[in-house]
Amino acid sequence: MQENAQTNETTNEEKVMTFEELGLKPQLLKSIKEAGFTAPSPIQAKAIPVILAGKDIVGQAHTGTGKTAAFALPALNNMKLDGSVELLVITPTRELATQVSDEIFKYGRNLGVKTVTVYGGSSYKRQLDLISRGASVVVATPGRMLDILKKGMLTDFKPSMVVLDEADEMLDMGFLDDINEIFSYLPTDRQTLLFSATMPQPIKTLANRILKDPVFISITQGETTNSDIEQLYYVIDEHERDDAIIRLMDSEETKKAVVFCRTKSEVDRLSNVLSNAGYLANGLHGDMEQRQRENVIKGFKNNSVSVLVATDVAARGIHVNNISHVFNYHIPFDPESYVHRIGRTGRAGTKGKAITLLTPLEFKELQRIKQKVGTSMEHAYVPSKNDLRQTNIENIVKNIEDQKIYDEAHKILDRLKEDIDEETIMFKLISMILDKQDIKGPSNIGIPADKLAAILERAGRRNSGGGRGGRGGRGGYRGNRNRSGGGSRDRNRSGGGYRGNRSRNRD
Repeated sequence: MQENAQTNETTNEEKVMTFEELGLKPQLLKSIKEAGFTAPSPIQAKAIPVILAGKDIVGQAHTGTGKTAAFALPALNNMKLDGSVELLVITPTRELATQVSDEIFKYGRNLGVKTVTVYGGSSYKRQLDLISRGASVVVATPGRMLDILKKGMLTDFKPSMVVLDEADEMLDMGFLDDINEIFSYLPTDRQTLLFSATMPQPIKTLANRILKDPVFISITQGETTNSDIEQLYYVIDEHERDDAIIRLMDSEETKKAVVFCRTKSEVDRLSNVLSNAGYLANGLHGDMEQRQRENVIKGFKNNSVSVLVATDVAARGIHVNNISHVFNYHIPFDPESYVHRIGRTGRAGTKGKAITLLTPLEFKELQRIKQKVGTSMEHAYVPSKNDLRQTNIENIVKNIEDQKIYDEAHKILDRLKEDIDEETIMFKLISMILDKQDIKGPSNIGIPADKLAAILERAGRRNSGGGRGGRGGRGGYRGNRNRSGGGSRDRNRSGGGYRGNRSRNRD
């Protein structure tokens, strides 16, 4: 497959400037315009012509690059719409299945396409009834799809196209055996598409088995992580994690964020800590009822929750385009988890920021991720209280300069001038604003620069065999390294609710 991959990647380099040039049906072009898309993303420009030609593909691209449209648009374009299921999409989680189904319906509604989402915990009868009413698209999780096929609940189920979405996540969640068994029930005369952010060996083996002469399309450009994501790490003491998260959220323009934790109990505790600190935070993990999970995700999408605290497995399938930050409360155990975590931000061409907290004892894990992923992570210092005060003052000045003046303001000023002079009035108003700038936590957070330099020097000597990579990225420091109290870096900022069967996460 590798030889074919390199040849095909070269032959599909044509520049496609517009969706019209791709040869899609007018109804799809109308849906694309209604969705607000102006030009194909790189994965769409490369994949759509190949899929339209009926070829199998392996698509390797970052999360958030438009993969769903890359396979959905050509699949919808080629459909006969004869009342049978023509497209089967297999995704790792319920949440992702629902989102993919909604997106495909949005693209295909001008064609009259019906989609059905199939996952564990909901009624078999309802799902089968919806499919029998003329669904053209089924989006399913592996566990439920396999159950339906093994029990023979679907007659004449012969999708002409099958898509494996987020294949590496399905591998991580233990679904590889289920996937292999599902394909034993599917017609051999089919078009198969496999999409994955990373390509571990088991996924390559799977691709070789289920695809026929696939075209390999990659837009990773040598790195597994998205270049639109700024990646930073902060070195702290273990007891400073809560204070560091709150301080960084206070200092960053954190519009919507995901904080990743290792355990369910940590999710519960940290979501309470952040809520008490004034953030609209909520937790998400596998022990929650399905209805609870769906309510949390719904709140995160509609902005009633601005900070989602989650475990890795629970956050799989959370694909929201306006996440500004991802925080790693602990550095993840493996490079693949790091890739999946930070892929929640920097989606659909927007900029994002990924922030990782680690202690000096975790430098080895940091180096392993940097070397395996091939990513650029820069060191920064947690802002001190004084740094944040200065930033707040700059923001207050800008906000006052930009503030619209209302008619009522003149009346209030005239009333105040009866007893107070104008200068005192201004000082009082500014002081009212400053009263609201409550900076929590200790003055300084994190390993001081002088102490950190010594730690990194020792780590460099221990890892001298690893070259420059063993020095923890010292050339990539950001901020004032001569401060003893954690200085700052320069910032120029301007299918329905059902309870699922959680056995083996087979939902």
